[in-house]
Amino acid sequence: MLSVTAAQLDAWVNGLMLPLARILGLITAAPLFSNRAIPVRARLVTGLAIALAVLPVLPPMPPVPADSGLALAMLAYQALIGVAIGFTMRLMFAAIDVAGEMIGLQMGLSFAVFFNPQTGAQSVVVADFLGLLTLLIFLALDGHLMLIQAVVSSFEWLPVAEPASRPGAWSLIVRHGSVMFATGLLLALPMVAALLITNIALGVLTRAAPQLNLFAVGFPVTLSVGFIVLLLSLSTFAPIAQRIFERGFLAIDELMRALA
Repeated sequence: MLSVTAAQLDAWVNGLMLPLARILGLITAAPLFSNRAIPVRARLVTGLAIALAVLPVLPPMPPVPADSGLALAMLAYQALIGVAIGFTMRLMFAAIDVAGEMIGLQMGLSFAVFFNPQTGAQSVVVADFLGLLTLLIFLALDGHLMLIQAVVSSFEWLPVAEPASRPGAWSLIVRHGSVMFATGLLLALPMVAALLITNIALGVLTRAAPQLNLFAVGFPVTLSVGFIVLLLSLSTFAPIAQRIFERGFLAIDELMRALA
């Protein structure tokens, strides 16, 4: 008769559940994996498959009783690390969303909103377009595989251990949040400048010809200029997105070093 001791059960549970918690934390917050259009069961199966695939190369897990409070605290801490890794990269995607929101507002498309499965909320159609384009570039550069590699490598940088209080490390995520707004503003700056010049020209034209209907002329002109500038900017969008992704992975590396 097959008998399993409590020590063996604890080793099996810790050997799978602790790495799985960190990987599922990444899937919960990381771009693409956290897409609301992907069923929850599919995300769970993906996390379990990744955990089973990398389990043989992971360092040994600490011998902690599976039914103890320390095990639950370690489980929550591993999930928090995974969420931090995914959320750091999500901030880079949020910079594109900020740029898209500003561009849509300047073009007069703030009323054209759609449901964004990445954020789970309504967003401007321009932000949806730029977000989808950014996600395609991310996939083309194997960014999703690099994220998985980052979370697997984090077990070497930050082995599974008891939760530690490092407020300085978590504040790095807050500081990178400011990068989101600065990068989004810089991305939208050419469009904002072009539309500002267009609006000034329309204002001068309206002043010179008061009988001209500004609402009938200004809106099509603003849309046309906005789409032309957006079309001209697409040729340089991929290199900019690649630099943003590189900055995100550098931020993840900085976060792991601070936690370690």
